[in-house]
Amino acid sequence: MGACLAAVDAAIVRAIDGDVHPFVIAFFRASFGALVVLPLVILRPAVLQSVFTLRQHMLRAGLKLAALVAFFAAFAQGPLTDVTAIAFTSPLFVVVGAALMLGERLGLLKLIALGLGFVGALVILGPQGAGLTWGMGFALSGAVMQAVIQLMLKSMSSGDSTATLVVLNLLLTVPMAAVLAATVWVPPTLPQLGLLALQGVLGAACMVMMTHAFRLADASVVAPIDFLRLPLIALLGWLVFSETARPATWVGGGLISVAAMIASRGGRTPAQRAD
Repeated sequence: MGACLAAVDAAIVRAIDGDVHPFVIAFFRASFGALVVLPLVILRPAVLQSVFTLRQHMLRAGLKLAALVAFFAAFAQGPLTDVTAIAFTSPLFVVVGAALMLGERLGLLKLIALGLGFVGALVILGPQGAGLTWGMGFALSGAVMQAVIQLMLKSMSSGDSTATLVVLNLLLTVPMAAVLAATVWVPPTLPQLGLLALQGVLGAACMVMMTHAFRLADASVVAPIDFLRLPLIALLGWLVFSETARPATWVGGGLISVAAMIASRGGRTPAQRAD
């Protein structure tokens, strides 16, 4: 469900079509998302209590904001499917980071998955694909930051509830995003404001789903499910924006998707495979 909402999120950014600065998009997304969770804070003030320091939550919120801005800039400049396919390198970085930071086992299957996934990324960035444009660069940097965030979530979810992690992230992101938005502020039109409000609500729901998912399984197992976005975004791009994905995008995206499935399979125990 989180992947489905993320696909709609990308389509909304493209619909705005670069008329709203990524800093402003990030501010409204965080603000409307915070409004969604505000009733929960009022009814359950204890949701703000965390076993982690405020500095740790601020670091995660700052990284989340930076990743959002990078992806917003990428979707405004590049084709939806190309940007999404490059963003899919994030689970590959999660697999590496999970082994280095969380002690998850990096076996032969995961090594094969990493190699296959990065070959897929090179296909997309090659001469027959999108090429190494600014949009692709923003997507790749966003993927790296998203991987770090997912690893932090896996670690922090062991001590805090899903509600606490989501609420604190949204509330801390708003002032950070406001500072960035103030430097490029141009008021959005009423239709743009409606799309931004919808994006904020969907973003908050997506964050809840993904945060809870990382409480239920290893980071290297949950992250690859996000690859479901590729066919969904390709469909939306074709139906709404008449975008047709390049053959290199499908080949590269397919390689990355296969890599994700291999990594997911490699992260399961024999008992889980039997289930």
